[in-house]
Amino acid sequence: MRVLITGGAGYIGSHAAKAMARAGHEAVVYDNLATGHLWAVKWGPFEYGDINDTATLGEVMRRHRIEAVLHFAARSYVGESAIRPDIYYRTNVSGSVSVLEAMRAAGVGKIVFSSTCATYGARKSMPILEGMPQAPINPYGRTKLMVEEILADYARAFGMAAMVLRFFNAAGADPDGELGEEHDPETHLVPLILQAAAGIRPEIQLFGEDYPTADGTCVRDYVHVTDLGATHLAALSRLTPGTMTAYNLGSGQGYSVREVLDAAERITGRRVPVRVADRRPGDPPRLVADTAAAVAGLGWAPRHSGLDSIIETTWAWMTQHRRGAYQSLANRRDGA
Repeated sequence: MRVLITGGAGYIGSHAAKAMARAGHEAVVYDNLATGHLWAVKWGPFEYGDINDTATLGEVMRRHRIEAVLHFAARSYVGESAIRPDIYYRTNVSGSVSVLEAMRAAGVGKIVFSSTCATYGARKSMPILEGMPQAPINPYGRTKLMVEEILADYARAFGMAAMVLRFFNAAGADPDGELGEEHDPETHLVPLILQAAAGIRPEIQLFGEDYPTADGTCVRDYVHVTDLGATHLAALSRLTPGTMTAYNLGSGQGYSVREVLDAAERITGRRVPVRVADRRPGDPPRLVADTAAAVAGLGWAPRHSGLDSIIETTWAWMTQHRRGAYQSLANRRDGA
């Protein structure tokens, strides 16, 4: 199958591209490199472009005879979305409509959309099932929910086959050392902790220790990025024309910030300096997935999503494969 991967130079998209190529599919990456990296495009053709450029998208789809789209391209920082919602609605919502319109023009009828557990908002009951009400509490989550609703409408109206994968906290790095997480600025907990352990940053900020959890810190469900990338193979084989289906993808196990810190110190053998700060707006106390539907519908069986595996692969990526790049980021932040 010839698959177009929007945002395929990014963190999760590049892991999906590797999974596609290893399974014998042609993975065409479409990315504007605003947050992605050209070095992460290793398993198929690269096309530079913005998802709001409908004409270019359509031309790329026709030229490569694309049969399905994996749509990852989006802005994804919760805090930034509260400050600049305009960017998020333009990129995440308008950009997704542009992708769908390009698909219609090029005769492409299959799409798998990268969504998020942020669409659920602050749920009181855990774990979270797909049928629970979705009430996002930040613009990022609202944009993703809007796209889900748009996909359902397009599936009904135009016969498209759509699937929504609601990721919980993506983490980890390619066990082969070919890919990993590299954002600037970095906002994800695991790499932040490990950068502090490596001395690349002086400390990590712990945002709130007064949540209604066992140790007062936020609890999240961490899922390995390699597992997320691989499940897109199953998703493509289970698409049904005229319908939109949705699945939660997580490990089903929640860990607090303090638990992640303790595991990182144990695995690296290094102390992680911590500074406690105020809560961030829009951070729910707990987010943990119920994955029963994904197990039944997709054969979801994450192989790498134990907390130790996530930390070990991230640490190897930072210290063995991309140490120089991480140090360069730190120098730029410090004004060196």
